[in-house]
Amino acid sequence: MKNKLITTLIFLCLPLAFAAGEERKTTIGLHILGGGRYDDVRMCVGSPQGVKGGPIMEVYLDIRIPAGERGTLAVNIPVMRPILFGVAFQMMQFEPQVTYEYLFPTGSEKIDIVLGGGLGAVFHYGPDYNSAPEDRGESFFSAGPLFTASAGIVFHGRSGNWTPGVKAFYAPLFSSGYDNGHVLGGGVELHYGY
Repeated sequence: MKNKLITTLIFLCLPLAFAAGEERKTTIGLHILGGGRYDDVRMCVGSPQGVKGGPIMEVYLDIRIPAGERGTLAVNIPVMRPILFGVAFQMMQFEPQVTYEYLFPTGSEKIDIVLGGGLGAVFHYGPDYNSAPEDRGESFFSAGPLFTASAGIVFHGRSGNWTPGVKAFYAPLFSSGYDNGHVLGGGVELHYGY
């Protein structure tokens, strides 16, 4: 009983330790990513049949939680591809992620440099890259961890912050009964936090 109480107190105090001395607040915003990827598992609706990979585009709901004096935990919840792919292509591509970002001061109150590293998950249900929307193969489920690295510039404003930047990502994908594979890519991103 004593150990359970101590463990509970530790978990309750962790958020307080992160937020100690912080004046920053949790923010909600939108995050847009556009770029390209190599993908030897999933069908890309923007590429010809048989092409491994293609263009990417995603819009995320973005929740940012202060973590220390200059750190932030950014929770990215995809909203565009899950809806678009589900309705238009009867597929699922869902890639939520959490990124730890650290702000480096530039000497200006209006601009900071931010570097981040993230961990997430990739969930896919649909055909492989040898398929096309009008010539689909058999659908299957695959999943795997998602690793990201990002860099950007934060422009602090009165009503919110704009952050343009770049991101690289890698995900090994695993499936039962189908070939395993890899996703590797990158792109430019834009975040706006309220």
